[in-house]
Amino acid sequence: MECKVCNLEALVSIDQRGQIILPKELREKAELKAGDKLAILSACDENQKICCLIFIKAEVIEKIAVERLTPILKSIFQR
Repeated sequence: MECKVCNLEALVSIDQRGQIILPKELREKAELKAGDKLAILSACDENQKICCLIFIKAEVIEKIAVERLTPILKSIFQR
């Protein structure tokens, strides 16, 4: 899976319990349903303060990790 375009999809708020509600239209567009797992990556500025959060479907990040780590692990254990 390759990301082709970056879009501003929605503006959301954090409620009193610290939860974020994703709009229904965005959940449908992203094919997200209750119980789905998301990995959250962060980007930090020069002071190590988080300035960006990126949500990635768990199965996508798992696939990327397996694709990238498999050749490395094979080379380590085949010695």
